Amino acid sequence: MTKPQTLKGFRDFLPKDMGIRNYVKNTLIEVFENYGFLPLETPALEYASVLKGKYSNETDDKLGYFFKDNGDREIGLRYDLTVPAAKVLAIYSNDLQLPFKRYQIQPVWRAENTQKGRYREFVQCDIDIFGTSSPIADAEIISIIYAGVQKLNFKNAIISINSRQVLFDILAKSAIEKDQNSVLQSLDKIGKIGEDGVINELKSKALSQSQITNLFKYIKEAQPDEKLKLVLNKLEALGLPDNSYIFDPTLVRGCDYYTGTIFEVSVTEPKIGAIGGGGRYDNLVSTLGGPNIPAVGFAFGFERVVDVIQELNLLPQANQSKTKILVANFGPETESNILNLVSNLRDKDIASIVYPDNDKLAKQIKYALSLGINYLAIIGPDEAKNNQITVKNLITTEQKLVSFDELIKIIN
Repeated sequence: MTKPQTLKGFRDFLPKDMGIRNYVKNTLIEVFENYGFLPLETPALEYASVLKGKYSNETDDKLGYFFKDNGDREIGLRYDLTVPAAKVLAIYSNDLQLPFKRYQIQPVWRAENTQKGRYREFVQCDIDIFGTSSPIADAEIISIIYAGVQKLNFKNAIISINSRQVLFDILAKSAIEKDQNSVLQSLDKIGKIGEDGVINELKSKALSQSQITNLFKYIKEAQPDEKLKLVLNKLEALGLPDNSYIFDPTLVRGCDYYTGTIFEVSVTEPKIGAIGGGGRYDNLVSTLGGPNIPAVGFAFGFERVVDVIQELNLLPQANQSKTKILVANFGPETESNILNLVSNLRDKDIASIVYPDNDKLAKQIKYALSLGINYLAIIGPDEAKNNQITVKNLITTEQKLVSFDELIKIIN
């Protein structure tokens, strides 16, 4: 008999895990919708031609899941949500009012080497504004990043901001004209392998010592260009404090489709790296055969956000269990009473469950506590006769006889 197991890089989520994941999802949806963003979903599978060549050669060769289906079509699992969203704009541009502000929360797949915070199936949480080149759109996306981390109670988050144009200007000054995206992909690893590691990698790509020296010289001297200044100047008006973001000329972002502003958000604790990133990509929709629609967007690293909340214990107490009360089972004599009670509680929008078996009360209490339920309702023969309910606070162990209306006031 085959032993059941979960594929490496994939995970099962038990109810306690889903409580945290739903909290993150619902919190971020609340932020997105407060900014006027609308929901969108796309298929897990796309034609390979839609996905290939949009990220980088490394992605196509090593990290993408590509295969032929039963109809001999070349297809792939989506690698991110940005390219599928751009495909939607390419197909449905006549049906969508521009500017179009969308959010999308769905799983994506990458053939990664698994490690902490890095999985082969994971959820991405995207926001994008399509149809405008205004720096207001870039600034608004950065503002949402700040609002999201504040809403999640991340006190030590910092947003790093740069521009691909700043980077290409640095490359031009350094006389690096060939394989520019490959050079940027090496520079993007500076946070992981350090300056020496990047230098060694650039040497392996046949860059001269002069080019490498100039590259780091101009990085240290870099300042925001005029377009990026227009974005940064709007952040204060949008409520971002000066200490919430920095200009970082080493920030690259890995995907080749970025054309302008790029940004990333990280936390200093725990040591988990970036928890989200994005930027402006003005050519992607037209690359997919659609009209020339500029765009800017961001993706929260959903899994890393969840990991931070777990590690720093940031889940609010109120979100740890939605079910407020368990109605105990004392056998057939009062069964109709307890079923009626749980029905009436649900009619009042109070999440409640009834214990299905006539087990010992201690076992029913243990069950309630295991689910994070704080109250127990008891209707035995005496309570049923007097139309009353015994309510027990499972945290303080206090209990008393109450009416239905009094019960509502206690547990609400």
